[in-house]
Amino acid sequence: MILDTFRLDGKVALVTGSSRGLGQGAALALAEAGADVALLDRGDASETAELIAATGRRVHRVRRDLVNAAPEDLASAVAEVVEELGGLDILVNNAGTIRRAPAAEYSTGDWNDVLAVNLDAVFHLSQAAGRRMIAHGSGRIINVASMLSFQGGILVPAYTASKHAVAGLTKALANEWAASGVTVNAVAPGYMATDNTAALRADTEREASIVSRIPAGRWGTPADLQGVFVFLASDAAAYVTGAIVPVDGGWLVR
Repeated sequence: MILDTFRLDGKVALVTGSSRGLGQGAALALAEAGADVALLDRGDASETAELIAATGRRVHRVRRDLVNAAPEDLASAVAEVVEELGGLDILVNNAGTIRRAPAAEYSTGDWNDVLAVNLDAVFHLSQAAGRRMIAHGSGRIINVASMLSFQGGILVPAYTASKHAVAGLTKALANEWAASGVTVNAVAPGYMATDNTAALRADTEREASIVSRIPAGRWGTPADLQGVFVFLASDAAAYVTGAIVPVDGGWLVR
């Protein structure tokens, strides 16, 4: 039956940035589809862990600060998940950060921090997970891109650069690993009502301008992304790789 191909029973997933927002939504969706889930976060992911436990799935928390994590720290995080949950079939690179300032005044510290979380950690976690998935002959890596993987944005040069790079990295890894049974795709959320967009939503004029350009007429929510995460993690998407899937209420086609 076709719906059975969307099930994730017996799979193990690792989701970064899972304490709230899009990462929490992704982790819960994967658990509800049948996967055991590891949560990698620098903060308190206890709420997410409780929600996953309530589904009857196993959950394991991994504490890492992606701003400062070295490649070996991220490799050890993957090894910990394998040891605690018995494998790793799905990696969701969701964690991200944003710093806003005019490009002419953008600090080196902000640039380095954004690239460390949004790009360096994505590569090093994908590399560590990919090695295991290649050896196993299957795996799913899902990166979180952005509308700014396609557009330039305003006052966010590091974020835009990182999200363009995530789209490129997704395609590069997809090319190399498809023959080993490992798919690499990205979800590109539109304007989502999360902590990262709190400043925009607090600006009445800017908020109204954004909503007026979204054909769906509203900001997205974590729930709007859950089905795409499950699809890309499942056997139903076995022939989908290198894709950047917009979930944007029509923003890009306006």
